[in-house]
Amino acid sequence: MSEHTHPSSGAPATEPEPIQAVPLRHPGRWISGALVLIGLGLFLWGAATNDAYRWDVYGQYLFDSRITAAAWKTVQLTALAMLIAVLLGVLLAVMRLSPNPVLKSVSWLYLWVFRGTPVYVQLVLWGLFPSIYKQIDLGIPFVHQFVHIDVQGLNAAFLFAVVGLALNEAAYMAEIVRAGIGSVPEGQVEASTALGMSWSQTIRRTVLPQAMRVIIPPTGNELISMLKTTSLVAAVPYSLELYGRARDISGANFQPIPLLLVAATWYLAITSVLMVGQYFIERHYSKGLSRHLTNRQLQALADAQELPAVAPKNPNHPGGGLA
Repeated sequence: MSEHTHPSSGAPATEPEPIQAVPLRHPGRWISGALVLIGLGLFLWGAATNDAYRWDVYGQYLFDSRITAAAWKTVQLTALAMLIAVLLGVLLAVMRLSPNPVLKSVSWLYLWVFRGTPVYVQLVLWGLFPSIYKQIDLGIPFVHQFVHIDVQGLNAAFLFAVVGLALNEAAYMAEIVRAGIGSVPEGQVEASTALGMSWSQTIRRTVLPQAMRVIIPPTGNELISMLKTTSLVAAVPYSLELYGRARDISGANFQPIPLLLVAATWYLAITSVLMVGQYFIERHYSKGLSRHLTNRQLQALADAQELPAVAPKNPNHPGGGLA
């Protein structure tokens, strides 16, 4: 008689012996890892013993009040520019998808101009804005002007820097939002239309909330990129942000290398915080997208599959079961 019997015979079956799996050896991984660690250690030792880095100056200015104030200005510049860019980007994306040909053409022209020219050139033009428009008049054209703004008298370098960064970033955010809207199934739009929603209500209530799962990850990347792009606002000119302040200090003490390391450290610290925030926001909007079952849930599913299928009883049927 065989040692293993069929489950339907009722005789107990002997479990097969577990397979003793031997993991594969990967010596190449250990060798490559050791080489990387050795190279990293040599680099750190060389940097620590190289007098050109001037680590004493680095430690002196790392938490200098001027540097910390400049880091806060950089955060403000990034936040304001990104907020305006997101709002304007959503508007441009909706215009791009609008059935109105005028709105669609205006959005396409905006994206063509701001994506086709370098951001540094745009910031230089914003720095020359007081020379191009010396005075701004608000009122009825060719009839009467109610407000006269002397642009040359304004000390608005920070404002011009925010506007320049925001207008450039809005063109990229528009494409990100448009891609997110395009990822929503067409059936969602058809269902909203069947419920009597207008086109704007469909976009606002149905499409955009579902598109956030696709919009959030690249938006976080753009926010981090915006933080680093603030180093270009010296073209406005505006020098109270992090890189500009570090450059001014290095111009006074003739120590550019440690001051660049100070600025790089602060940039790295801020971007690390932003990356952590991006991770939690992405996890929030990805709920329900891919669910990993726990061991208990997997065991319950396995036990349910082993049970024989029993039809539920129907008291209205003479046989007591389903027909």
